[in-house]
Amino acid sequence: MRKTLLLIFILGVEVAALGYNDHRGHNVDSLERAVAKWTPDAIDNASDEELMGLNLAYRDLMLGYSVLNPEKSMFYARQALEISRRKNWVFANADAYRYIGQHFYARESFDSALVYYRLSMECVEQMAGGAVSPTSPQGYSQLQIDDQLSVLYGSIGNVYNLMDSIPRAMDYYSKASAIFDKYGWNESNSILFYNIGETYVSEGDMKKAREAYRKSEDYALAAGDSLLTANARKGLGRMYMEQGKTSRALRYLQAADEYYSAHGKEELEFTKENYEYMSIVLGQQRRMLSWMIATLTVLLLMSVAVLILSRMLRRTRKEQAETAAVMEETIREIKPTTPCDIQLSSREREILDLLSKGYTAPDIARALGLSNETIRWYRKKIIAKFDVSNTAELISMAKDMGLL
Repeated sequence: MRKTLLLIFILGVEVAALGYNDHRGHNVDSLERAVAKWTPDAIDNASDEELMGLNLAYRDLMLGYSVLNPEKSMFYARQALEISRRKNWVFANADAYRYIGQHFYARESFDSALVYYRLSMECVEQMAGGAVSPTSPQGYSQLQIDDQLSVLYGSIGNVYNLMDSIPRAMDYYSKASAIFDKYGWNESNSILFYNIGETYVSEGDMKKAREAYRKSEDYALAAGDSLLTANARKGLGRMYMEQGKTSRALRYLQAADEYYSAHGKEELEFTKENYEYMSIVLGQQRRMLSWMIATLTVLLLMSVAVLILSRMLRRTRKEQAETAAVMEETIREIKPTTPCDIQLSSREREILDLLSKGYTAPDIARALGLSNETIRWYRKKIIAKFDVSNTAELISMAKDMGLL
């Protein structure tokens, strides 16, 4: 299953003069005790200023519990929404609707998430249409509107991404990216394009993945963010790993590791993932090396076999040629009727002379540079010409005839 994308965007926060610190992610217990006194009756009788403070406190608790306790986060999101809807504070409404949508997104209830994201979008449209609030009596700035829009575009894109509606997801991502470019939010664009790269790798479209990762790297370098640069290079390493391009993959993964190794405790998750990819790539390289060694071994053995067969073939052809020459000479000659008619060739005389000196067939073959088989053929031919049974009779008759 495709990874759940985590897009980090710049969040718009409506400014109010409040009498407490921002407790998000810090001490939600103390803030929770502070809001516990607000009963329904107390809320009904509260001033707008008090309700603004309470609404923001609920939103802080919503954010603070978003990781620690999703159920509590949802509860406080609804509490914040109750106040903001009553007072028609569209900015606060937009925030609350969006965070409720994110809770449904985390539960993979995508249809419900889209419902709340669209309600949040309606609030942003009201902001763009000139809505005001006690904290923004002159209306909302384009920056506040674009800030909310960029987060919503990214969030809706994530939903369509996990619903496998990639073209629609990319349409919303491009809208978010345009806003990031407008304000020079390079960090947000780097994260966005990293996640787009991850999506295209999962889809198997490596060309688009490479383009996205490279944009992520460019934005990270423009922002001067070493972590985002390392993440983009990790993504490129993963992409080349999936393609089996191990040398390129290892180059990018090692570049990412230079940062992760120096920040292993802070970036433990990224460091672990990068090590896993490097381990896979090194395993691929070992398998490729083993395959290459095996292939070279087979080729070497085949070359040796071809060489041996070639030598055997040349030897066989030489023997066949010599044998054919002897046979042709034998066929041409007619066996003499009397010993006096015996005619010997110069080669036969050489062989007869060596036989008389006690040379064996292998000795004669070595002396004359011929094969054993050829010498045996000559010997049989000479014996046939003299009409004797063996070498001893041949030598005796040849001496009697004065040939030796």
